[in-house]
Amino acid sequence: MNATAAVPTQEAFAGACAADRELILACRFWDGGIRLGIGEQWLGFTVAGGEIAPSVPAAAGAGVITVTGSADGWAPLLAVPQPRLARLAPMMVLGALDNSETEQLTLWQYLPALERTAELLRELAGQTTRAATAVLPQDGSASRHDSPVGRYVHVELGDSAGRRADYRLYYEEVGDGIPLLAQHTAGAQSLQWRHLFECSEITDRFRLIAYDLPYHGKSLPPQGLPWWTEDYRLEGAFLRQVPVALSQALGLERPVFLGCSVGGMLALDLALRHPDEFRAVISVGGALHVGGDWDGFAVASHPAVSSHAKARLMESLCGPDAPTPYVKEVSHVYSAAWPPAFWGDLYYYMVEHDLRERAHEIDTSRVGVHILSGEHDWSGLVEHGQAAHEAITGSTFAEMPGIGHFAMQEQPEAFIGHLLGVLDRIAPDAAP
Repeated sequence: MNATAAVPTQEAFAGACAADRELILACRFWDGGIRLGIGEQWLGFTVAGGEIAPSVPAAAGAGVITVTGSADGWAPLLAVPQPRLARLAPMMVLGALDNSETEQLTLWQYLPALERTAELLRELAGQTTRAATAVLPQDGSASRHDSPVGRYVHVELGDSAGRRADYRLYYEEVGDGIPLLAQHTAGAQSLQWRHLFECSEITDRFRLIAYDLPYHGKSLPPQGLPWWTEDYRLEGAFLRQVPVALSQALGLERPVFLGCSVGGMLALDLALRHPDEFRAVISVGGALHVGGDWDGFAVASHPAVSSHAKARLMESLCGPDAPTPYVKEVSHVYSAAWPPAFWGDLYYYMVEHDLRERAHEIDTSRVGVHILSGEHDWSGLVEHGQAAHEAITGSTFAEMPGIGHFAMQEQPEAFIGHLLGVLDRIAPDAAP
């Protein structure tokens, strides 16, 4: 049974907000404020020239973010343990809380401030569960190298206009054995897999290779195309070429494909269209179809919205118990990305990827299909993963308790435990 704490007073709330360093940084250059309507009670603060004034909640108007809901509507946010889908962002997206009074550009510009405000609300209620420090042990060495070695390889890929070009792809690898090809999430890069590279239980048995998609991380756009004059939009026909071409360029023999988010969708796509290229696929946060308002995300690419906004949104996709340093690492990766990459990748993720009518064609006697879904992932829902499993005869499915969208980065130890169980099923003879 979840326990819900009392809502703090306006004085306590505004004072805590005015003293919080993270929130102060998120409010820079802002003239406006935040007002939270929790049943009949109002909490919030005003901001003038980036300075937080610990006074009454801001009045509705230009530059002000307003979020309202009944006391019962807000209750999951203050509950311990925190239920599924009980972060501020999904509660607004799913309609439990209302932000319709707020102009969308303002909401995106100061989403980091709003998210931090919601976290302070939980902290003041004494309901914080997120660990302040990372949990993976370090060896204490002042000078050491991590395991992977990175290189670049050139592959030729074609786009939807029929143009072929040379793409310089970055990848890093470590380990021996069966090739395990890992793809990152939308708008991100291969360093999301860094914890797996240090796991000898994986690398003693598998050659782990993580790569950056074109336009992501260290993989630059192709020199042969005027990409800076075109809208970036990730399409399935292009995306599917990447792991296939990379596998061929590296001389891999039927690798295992491991993908998260966009990569999780791609895993199922590859199982359908390239079953003989891969011995198995592992879909983390995958689905037959996610859908959603892709056009509505366009405001995230507005010149007046910083990369910090979409990065802070990604934090809401992490599980509530993930250590803070790991969660902040997730957002750092997104803050560092080429601005069009995230929204452009979502075209494949939200619009084009749809296997609902063809999933039954996937033949798991030719390619193994394994689906892992995080309990707290409010994008690739557990229900999405379960539906994909039910549609693909012979597939396996597991829910990962306590984990969100970025399993390998936010809670690596827990994720590795789930992954090893899948790898044992794929290649039992490779066990040491």
